[in-house]
Amino acid sequence: MSDMMMLRRAADEIKHSVIGKDDIIIKILMTICAGGHILLEDIPGVGKTTIAVAFSKALGLAYNRMQFTSDVLPADVTGFNIPDRSTGKFLFKPGAVFCNLFLADEINRTSSKTQSALLECMEEHTVTVDGMTRELPKPFIVLATQNPSGSAGTQMLPESQLDRFMIRLSIGYPKVEDEAAILKAKANRQGPPPVEKIMSAEDIIRLRAAAHDIHSSDEIFDYIARISAATRNDRRLELGVSPRGSIAVAKMARCTAMFKGRDYVIPDDVRFVYADVCAHRVIAAKKPKATDEEVRAIVNDIAASVPAPKV
Repeated sequence: MSDMMMLRRAADEIKHSVIGKDDIIIKILMTICAGGHILLEDIPGVGKTTIAVAFSKALGLAYNRMQFTSDVLPADVTGFNIPDRSTGKFLFKPGAVFCNLFLADEINRTSSKTQSALLECMEEHTVTVDGMTRELPKPFIVLATQNPSGSAGTQMLPESQLDRFMIRLSIGYPKVEDEAAILKAKANRQGPPPVEKIMSAEDIIRLRAAAHDIHSSDEIFDYIARISAATRNDRRLELGVSPRGSIAVAKMARCTAMFKGRDYVIPDDVRFVYADVCAHRVIAAKKPKATDEEVRAIVNDIAASVPAPKV
């Protein structure tokens, strides 16, 4: 089976469980192939957890979920050492991050100290406890959800942690016909159909290597750099896209090309992912603070204003 067919089979399988969110499913799948982490920002009840569980089953990944309430401690996330009376030594008890797919549910409801416990996990894919560093399983993916900024009991993620999420997405409300289908299934006591395993952890590791081999021309790299430079010089933004953001765009563009069955990147691949990858990495100059929709519109406007190369 080709890489494109495997990715599309996985996306189709997840669509059986998650109705009407095809673009979200595809972009999450591409982020996983790009080796990144995903942030889903939305109100409660729109299916964030359902999506995470469906992905864990379709991709054959070991999955842990943690509800990030105010009483969660960093040790709950990373693990801790306890004395073993039989040996007189310390025994390590792994935390919730020791899995392939870690769902950090409502990450912005916990303390900043607990949020920061994920920084090493997300960047280095390791955990350090009492001076001992341990590797996390491969692949390791964080799929975090958060309630919209300003909701009761939330604490905003700092820019340094937001920057470690390759992509931020919003699921949004379902269409009327999709919500009617959900209501009908619930009324008939029909849960979502079981999600079959399409891929494995080894397949994801192999797909990541294949995505790295997708060709990006010098013109594409220059195009990405010019868009990012434009965000740094636009008066509407106080903080532009960092080089880390440009690198993430290049990775996501290669995965987009692979999903569409090409072995090379075109400008449309860049534009398809740019706002999702970069809107959470910039800060608007508007006072009072601009909404997420306004920031995304600014980023899209900047990307559209930069001439695309002919590839």
